[in-house]
Amino acid sequence: MAGHSKWSKVKRFKGAIDAKRGKIFSKLSKEITIAAKTGGGDPNGNPRLRSAIQAARAQSMPNDNVERAIKRGTGEGKDGQQFDEIVYEGYAPGGVAIIVEAATDNKNRTGAEIRSIFTKHNGNLASSGSVSYMFHRKGQITVARSSIDEDRLLELALEAGAEELTTDEDQYLITTSHDQLYAVAEALRNAGVTTDGQKFTFIPDTTVPVADETVARQVLRLCDALEDDDDVQNVHSNLEIPDELLATLPA
Repeated sequence: MAGHSKWSKVKRFKGAIDAKRGKIFSKLSKEITIAAKTGGGDPNGNPRLRSAIQAARAQSMPNDNVERAIKRGTGEGKDGQQFDEIVYEGYAPGGVAIIVEAATDNKNRTGAEIRSIFTKHNGNLASSGSVSYMFHRKGQITVARSSIDEDRLLELALEAGAEELTTDEDQYLITTSHDQLYAVAEALRNAGVTTDGQKFTFIPDTTVPVADETVARQVLRLCDALEDDDDVQNVHSNLEIPDELLATLPA
């Protein structure tokens, strides 16, 4: 679990998550469309859609964008664009394992782009199953540390069915089994807990320590390039960078 915490710290340190607002809206819009396509356009009966809309509102995404994305998913929209979800697996320099979640309207284009990004950044795209066995699919809920006492949150989270609570610099990370994410998040909200977000994630069983600055930079550049791709929704890694090295890397 420490590796997962460290990777989230790296991502926040690099500023990759809150990079370009337009890209964030695009990723959120795709998630809403896919959620509506797979579970229907009513958020009350579709937990994934409800979660996606909550994430969009947290980023101040306009309601019109949300409604258009829902209609695309239900087939009511004028632009009948549909997205397929694909998971790519590969390796970064230093033997670091990478999982890439993408949503695309053109599998051939996206596959070629992902392969090219890996190649350009000294990594290699691998076959399905070659990396994913090192990770477990989990749910993750984030709560601001300033909003609630840790012992109280732990009590509520475990009561709701969560597996673990860890702390980071400014937030709590609540881990759930993949099929309990929405139920736990709903239970916390019903108990008056304000959540910052919820999502599915891949948590590595073990991490790969990278103490060499050159290799660390290469891995981070690869992850950044993947996250910048328009079709990529999420990037997961088993990278572990020592705090002293992380502090020397440019934001």
